Amino acid sequence: MTRAAPEPRKTLDPDVVAQWLARHPDFFVGREGLLQQLRVPHPEARGATSLLERLVADLRGRAEHAEGRLEQLLDSARHNETQYRRTRELILALLEAEDTDALGQALATQLNEHFQTPAVALWCSPTLTDAEPQAPQPPRHVLDDHTAQRLAALLEDRSSRCARLTRSDWQRLLPHVPVPEKSGSCAITRLTVGESWGYMVLASPTQDHFRASMDTLFTEYVGDVVARRLVQLTPGYR
Repeated sequence: MTRAAPEPRKTLDPDVVAQWLARHPDFFVGREGLLQQLRVPHPEARGATSLLERLVADLRGRAEHAEGRLEQLLDSARHNETQYRRTRELILALLEAEDTDALGQALATQLNEHFQTPAVALWCSPTLTDAEPQAPQPPRHVLDDHTAQRLAALLEDRSSRCARLTRSDWQRLLPHVPVPEKSGSCAITRLTVGESWGYMVLASPTQDHFRASMDTLFTEYVGDVVARRLVQLTPGYR
């Protein structure tokens, strides 16, 4: 008599099992012993571990990830608070300046001490500087045609921009600051209140301190305040 061939062993589709368990979350209620018998791959070492131990390891990993994420958020909050306080001190110093030279000095001091910006120049329109009783003191300078053309070229038809600064550009745009051994970088913004009153240049001897990809919102904000204070403090324009 010929022996019948055994039927092929049937296996359950893992996805079907997972879906069934998801629809029946109380399946293991009363079957705690089954939970203890289940063995799953260990997440960090060879071999297997119990399902409960694996769950504990997963929960620990999630907790560590959440803790790291929380620390990042706290670091970001602390950084933002520090930047806010520094910006507040800068703006208050600009508002308290009694004349245009004091305004330039306050700007240079605050940016150097709190924003790692060692070089600053304010190129003011002759319309403003001609109304002053004496020549401006650095970091303020009278804007001439050659300098205006170079600043406009660096801006590339934008209101503000970060760019590399060659040694010759440094000598032209920051004549009161020693020229660095290598090229530096700068952030430039127009000083505008209804009309153009000049330019503000923030510079660093480090080439990547002001990168072309950087946002210039802070530079524009400070430039707006400086422009308004220049107009307010210039005789005949109050």
